[in-house]
Amino acid sequence: MDQQPDQPTDPQERLPEMRVSDRERDAAVDILAAALAEGRLQPREHAARVEAALSARTAGELAVLTADLPAPVPGREEREREERAEWYAEWRHWLGGLLVMTVIWGVTCLSAGELKFYWPVTPLAIWAAVLGAAALRPRDGKGDDTA
Repeated sequence: MDQQPDQPTDPQERLPEMRVSDRERDAAVDILAAALAEGRLQPREHAARVEAALSARTAGELAVLTADLPAPVPGREEREREERAEWYAEWRHWLGGLLVMTVIWGVTCLSAGELKFYWPVTPLAIWAAVLGAAALRPRDGKGDDTA
């Protein structure tokens, strides 16, 4: 079965004649809403652009609507959600390490014919301590690294 290469979801990065999805139209509408909230667009212009975005068929049509607007800066809630998702992903990696090390320990015990010391406890405990410390570290509250 043919696998298609991953297409960029940003309409400005896609070929102008490439058809867009509802998700891409919604992303363009979100950019337009942020621009309206920041005062970059007047309400009438915003309404016209939103109508055009919702009826856009190609990436080129969407790109024209948002080309003169900056991408919205992610809010605090979005950054916190991304950090939480990364933290959960780290714990999933920890669980994968637990599984792999336990299987190795189990195979070693079976081949030796006796139950041996559960050695994975040491690396798993250190790994868990690092993850726990990362979760408890204080946040600076700025949200960006600019000085």
